[in-house]
Amino acid sequence: MTPFGPGLWLVDGPAVTGAAGFRFPTRMAVIRLPDGGGLWVWSPVALSQEIRAAVDALGQVRHLIAPNSLHYTFLGEWAAAYPDARVHAAPDLTSQVAGTVIHATLGDEPAPAWAGTVDQVIVRGNRITTEVVFFHRETATVLVTDLVQQIPQGWYRGWRALVARLDLMTAPVPSVPRKFRMATRDKTAARNSVRRILEWPTDCLVMAHGTPMRTGGNAALQNAFGWLIR
Repeated sequence: MTPFGPGLWLVDGPAVTGAAGFRFPTRMAVIRLPDGGGLWVWSPVALSQEIRAAVDALGQVRHLIAPNSLHYTFLGEWAAAYPDARVHAAPDLTSQVAGTVIHATLGDEPAPAWAGTVDQVIVRGNRITTEVVFFHRETATVLVTDLVQQIPQGWYRGWRALVARLDLMTAPVPSVPRKFRMATRDKTAARNSVRRILEWPTDCLVMAHGTPMRTGGNAALQNAFGWLIR
């Protein structure tokens, strides 16, 4: 567990394997809510004994966040380990797919439990997934899972390395992968969502699939979404 700023910690988990054998690095974020609000866990990674001990040392897990329909692999084991926590999921993730009860569907406005601490925007109009992007106010950090990626070059080998390069998954700068660009069926809706994200006073950028950035986050997002907002 790595401190990333006041009230924010990052945890790197093991790689997971997706379609066509592509392996992806995983990362979660833990935010401590003020006034005894407990812990807010974004995109949970595999729950090892070491991770559980580190999280428990910070406080009580109250909220588990599945930010899109692709980031749910470990949601069930966290829900089982923390039965008093509420599970919040992106609009197109169901309990049947997630393998656990979903207590609330994420919207464009933060839940009362984290309002004033974490802001959020649903990025609509994509056929692959509907992702909810978050902003931690105290550290000026944007949290994004799949819509912006920068997987390290050399992560893939052979034909997968070529596909990842062409898809911009391993681009030199944080980028929206081409498959997500092509899957944007409603560009107006997506553009309106992204404009809200770009209005946040972002300094830091945390990607589930990319090296966290402590500076230049807004410029990186402006560049990543340039294809959409020009």
